[in-house]
Amino acid sequence: MIPEEGKLLGKKVDYPKSYCPEILVAVPRSQNRETYGIFRAEELFCGWDCWHCYECSFLLDNGMPVIGILKIVYPSNSLYIVESKSLKLYLGSFNMLSLGQDKTTGISNYTRRIEEDLSQLLSVRVNVCFYSDFPSEMPFDFNEYRILEDSVQPDSISFSVYQEQPAWLEENISRSAGEIKVCSRLLKSNCKITGQPDWGTLYIRMKGQTLPDKQALLKYIISLRNENHFHEEICEMTYKRLSDLFQPEILMTSCLYTRRGGIDICPVRANKPEFLPQYLPQARILTKRSFRQ
Repeated sequence: MIPEEGKLLGKKVDYPKSYCPEILVAVPRSQNRETYGIFRAEELFCGWDCWHCYECSFLLDNGMPVIGILKIVYPSNSLYIVESKSLKLYLGSFNMLSLGQDKTTGISNYTRRIEEDLSQLLSVRVNVCFYSDFPSEMPFDFNEYRILEDSVQPDSISFSVYQEQPAWLEENISRSAGEIKVCSRLLKSNCKITGQPDWGTLYIRMKGQTLPDKQALLKYIISLRNENHFHEEICEMTYKRLSDLFQPEILMTSCLYTRRGGIDICPVRANKPEFLPQYLPQARILTKRSFRQ
């Protein structure tokens, strides 16, 4: 039996020639979470999956195309995620669809239909916003985060293992209470179906009685380099390892991935809603891109 996530990924599939919500594929979150010990996610974290889709278009009734960026946001407590290639093909099915006499009407019809289709697919409220241009202001949630690879002496570290090494997080643990806001631009993992590389920046905020050593944390992030997981899994797996080991008062992980196939996926998880980024989870706010995003 082909798993849901494998129905389209890695296969040659033609773009639908007309509007086609039937091509969307929902993947149960549970089948991926259970592999790394998350059985009651709602007790461990809250969060959002934030998608930015850059290949979005439809027609007006006079045949004039409208193009823009679509931001899609839905909660981490949904039973399903949308499989990314199916979303790409679904959005492509709007390319020759007429949706209104004017741009405002067309955008309204476009976003409403996508919200309805995705909400039905995922059995949860999905928020969608269409941007026909960049806003005058684009905030960024992570300006205060220090880059790990600039905070350590990389020449003093030897890297040879590129499968996840949770034990490395236990090296040189700081026993002094404190808080860190750090990130690494060296995040890389592979798509679990196609093996294609996924590049991103991982942001971590922690406050607790003990904290990971920055060099050890960087080594752990780099050890994910040959792991085969979806974006959401990398974010949650990292969160779970840090939560289990440190039991922090504050914990937030967010992965801002480089776009692939015209879509970037940015999951964020935190132990309390007030520790989530302020702007990223809001569909009606288009945030500034991270480096290489």
